[in-house]
Amino acid sequence: MSTEPTAAPADDVVYDPVTRRVHWLNAVLALVTIMLAWGIVGTPRHSAARGWLITLHGSCGIAILALLLFWAGWRLRHRSPSLRPLMNWFEVALARTIQAALLLLFVAMPVSGYVSLAAAGVPVSLFGIVSIPPLVPVSGRLSQAAIAVHLAGEFLIYGLVALHIGAALLHGFIRRDGIFERMLPPPKL
Repeated sequence: MSTEPTAAPADDVVYDPVTRRVHWLNAVLALVTIMLAWGIVGTPRHSAARGWLITLHGSCGIAILALLLFWAGWRLRHRSPSLRPLMNWFEVALARTIQAALLLLFVAMPVSGYVSLAAAGVPVSLFGIVSIPPLVPVSGRLSQAAIAVHLAGEFLIYGLVALHIGAALLHGFIRRDGIFERMLPPPKL
């Protein structure tokens, strides 16, 4: 019987705890935001319930944006573990491209959502508590353009998140190369 302790993953192989928490908090917020969006679609126009769902949906989007800004600052000082040699150059390039596209979309979605409402003259607030001033002029064209960006972004996010999850599952359950585990909470010893 061996008395050696179970080796924990090396710090340079896994993401740091803050990055892992931000990743999973962002995933939960994105899921809640999507469910709220689906609720908006099924709610009668000009109803109080629809207005409240729009406020919650937008507030979750703003929370995602704030979380991403925090994460970007964190990443400046905390490097991510290398994907090499576990993945070839093409897989690394594809992973980085999908991550960058998701990052851009998670910024573009709250911004386009805000612009669509503010340009339509609709008051925007954070969870109904803090009013966000209109930073764009009232313009039907601008509002419609922002709605188009928001809707296109919705379907791009669905596709990219599906690719991201598919790749994670590929690494976790088929290749079993340790990539998947790098973003999971550390095992309890």
